[in-house]
Amino acid sequence: MLKRLLLASCFTIAATAQAALKDSFQYPLEGYSDPLRAEVRVGSYAPQQLNLVYDLYRNGQKLGQVTDTLSRSGNRYTLVSETRATGPLKMLWPGNIRLESTGEVTRQGLHPTQFQHARSDAPHKLAIARFDWEQRGIAYQYKGEAWRVNGLRDGAQDQLSQLYQFMFAPSVPADYSVQVVSGRDLNDYRYAKSNGGSIQTPLGVLATQQYQRVTQGPGEKAVTVWIAPARNNLPVQVRIVEDGVTLEQRLVRASVKG
Repeated sequence: MLKRLLLASCFTIAATAQAALKDSFQYPLEGYSDPLRAEVRVGSYAPQQLNLVYDLYRNGQKLGQVTDTLSRSGNRYTLVSETRATGPLKMLWPGNIRLESTGEVTRQGLHPTQFQHARSDAPHKLAIARFDWEQRGIAYQYKGEAWRVNGLRDGAQDQLSQLYQFMFAPSVPADYSVQVVSGRDLNDYRYAKSNGGSIQTPLGVLATQQYQRVTQGPGEKAVTVWIAPARNNLPVQVRIVEDGVTLEQRLVRASVKG
């Protein structure tokens, strides 16, 4: 399931690293909606490089790790998420999963132009989605087939960039709707915000906001994201529930360069 989603170099937690992180995250995103200030924030305050490591759990048992890397060059960004299974559950997930999102950083946040979903154990299943913003469509390629889906809307994200749009958007409303492009389809997601409580992270105990997908039926994929406003809405925990399986990512290491 997480293979379709998303569904993401580490540092040892030390005083010097904590000080650097404090400098990198100076203002929360919440309520920061002035367009001019947002443009300045995205250009100079949003991180230039981000390396995050999450422990991955399946139904409460550790499955492996997810490593997410963000790099920026000018107004261009690249996001890469690599998932590796370890331990006794590795037989359930023999290959590594690699997601890649590329695009532009704008005053409205991340503006993806291409998304890829790859599996090391099945290279023939490489899925590619190219965003045609001018014609409002997505061009898909998968297993030798190509097709197009129309209806791309402003603000659309891909499976990976949707997590980090929380950090780059000028503001995130309490009732947050976003169009999400995967390697093979296009879906509408609606999130509702609530208090996420305090979560222990490598950055210390952080107060969080919880964004939970509003599902339309019992069989629909449930997604919950915990973000830390004091760390520029950094995603510190992600949970996906589908087909009776719960997958959860918990942040264990982080490196941020402004």
